[in-house]
Amino acid sequence: MAKKQNKKKVISLNISWLYIVLVLGIVYLIYQNQGVAPQKVEWAGVKQMILQGDVKEIHFVRNDYEGSITIKPEALGNYAELFPGKQLPSKSPHFTFLVSDKFDAESEFENLNSELMISHPDATPVKIIMVNDSKMWRNLIDWLIWPILLIVMWIWMFRGMGNAMGGGKGQGGPGGGIFNVGRSTGKLADKDSVNVTFKDVAGLYGAKDEVMEIVDFLKNPQKYTALGGKIPKGALLVGPPGTGKTLLAKAVAGEANVPFFSISGSDFVEMFVGVGASRVRDLFAQAKEKAPCIVFIDEIDAVGRARGKNVGWSSNDERENTLNQLLTEMDGFGTNSGVIVLAATNRADILDKALMRAGRFDRQIHVELPELKERQEIFNVHLRGLKVADDFDVEFMAKHTPGFSGADIANVCNEAALTAARKNKKAIDKQDFLDAVDRIVGGLERKDSTIMTPAEKRTTAYHEAGHAVVGWLLPYADPVFKVSLIPRGQALGLTWSLPSERKILPKSWMMDEMCTLMGGRVAEEIINGEPASGALNDLERMTAIAYSMVQYYGMSDKVGQLSFYDSTGARGYEMTKPYSEKTAELMDSEVKSLVEEVHRRTLKILSDNRDAFEQVAKLLLEKEVIFAEDLEQILGPKVKTKE
Repeated sequence: MAKKQNKKKVISLNISWLYIVLVLGIVYLIYQNQGVAPQKVEWAGVKQMILQGDVKEIHFVRNDYEGSITIKPEALGNYAELFPGKQLPSKSPHFTFLVSDKFDAESEFENLNSELMISHPDATPVKIIMVNDSKMWRNLIDWLIWPILLIVMWIWMFRGMGNAMGGGKGQGGPGGGIFNVGRSTGKLADKDSVNVTFKDVAGLYGAKDEVMEIVDFLKNPQKYTALGGKIPKGALLVGPPGTGKTLLAKAVAGEANVPFFSISGSDFVEMFVGVGASRVRDLFAQAKEKAPCIVFIDEIDAVGRARGKNVGWSSNDERENTLNQLLTEMDGFGTNSGVIVLAATNRADILDKALMRAGRFDRQIHVELPELKERQEIFNVHLRGLKVADDFDVEFMAKHTPGFSGADIANVCNEAALTAARKNKKAIDKQDFLDAVDRIVGGLERKDSTIMTPAEKRTTAYHEAGHAVVGWLLPYADPVFKVSLIPRGQALGLTWSLPSERKILPKSWMMDEMCTLMGGRVAEEIINGEPASGALNDLERMTAIAYSMVQYYGMSDKVGQLSFYDSTGARGYEMTKPYSEKTAELMDSEVKSLVEEVHRRTLKILSDNRDAFEQVAKLLLEKEVIFAEDLEQILGPKVKTKE
């Protein structure tokens, strides 16, 4: 159980806040300077204002021959008609005036003050402030502030663009920005910071055995080079999503205790021409400096797709240029440079042949979905941090999650913990894990009673009962584990089976599987006398199996031992089919005949077991959820295969 730690809250100052404060300050100054501007008057008007006793202060700049006037507050209303909209200014100066270079300021203002005192003995003399000032610095600031502001905003904008394009400072790359867009964005994990080893990777026995050789290459290169051998340059991890390809690559770096560069294939491709190739060159230059090390390229199909097959039909595509540079770098290594490239993909069929040849990716390591024992080990890894009930059976859960990847199992464990927390439990039990599997496979349980009418609920019960009965009575069909009438996701009912982990699918299994899928449709026809739309997903899956039998597996007598399966993926770009229209019509006819045979067989099974079929449906309507034990009480033991 993890211990609670008291962490101090650290407040970090982001430089973006400085830009925000700067912009707000400029806006504030702009609004502060807004208002009624001082009005210009002639010198005759200035003399009149002074002699009337309305002037409080005059500020005069000798070398600029410019003056500004501040009117007494009580006299300001006398000049309202001189301001636009008769809006009086809120601050001084109120008026400005210009004089010629022959103006004698001292004598003129002295004479005016003398005349003022004669005509208005009680008046206060005008305060005269004379200075020698220049607008040079002020004008310089006015000219520079906006260019500086534009430059700052330009740098800020392009810095954000550089980070958005992957030019930001990473663990293994240089500082970002628009001018460093061609630098590699690969993240470098030093050999001391890679804490993942093979102990943290559960299952994957065959894959771990193969990558152990890579670890040995990095640890003891002299062992192989002494005999004249060459260390492999690359290995490709191939497998479905979530099987642990990235985790396995990290474990290789952790076991070998070498630096580990990681980058995604999409990070090489940008909007600018030549950026991808430049990043490839920079990545391998950094890797050679850190040798021995591992370069891991995740989702390499983003950049390694077969040339000439890219969208746009361009032979000079930027993606192809990047791939060409990658091919050159991988083939241009020194014989024993100590840099090994690991790559991961789940679409090895679309990769360029030049990338797959010996000397680049010398070997393919298949990372498949875990078997029963491997799933059990993966469960044990993810249960370390969970508080599980003492009677929890890990083997039971491993048996009930066939086809689950490592990521799926991690999701099940996390969802089980959340489910137990919702129910305020002190520990996670088996039911929480089963509910988690149901939620992941079928979707969120919908408890609203208005989802189905009573007639729809009855039809759904017989539909699911049809699946369950046919699947229980056919020898090759996967064993039924649970039947539910509770709506989940888009499904109004569900029949759970435990798929067999067979590698070879015989025709008998495919026929029984199609009959099981047809069971719901036939059950609706028996009970209601007509089909309904609830079998859409069943018919879709059944049709896919039928076409695969005819088109791919050569299981049709009329079509013969032909397979039109494209393992390379290249045919998807062609406009023509590898068979004639006559052959296409024949395949369609064979699929239709196959489905009709499945329908007749399923109808016979449910008709011959009508009483048991209706008992299962009624029990499902009563309980809403029934299990294999309930089916066994009604139908007897599950029919075994003839193997």
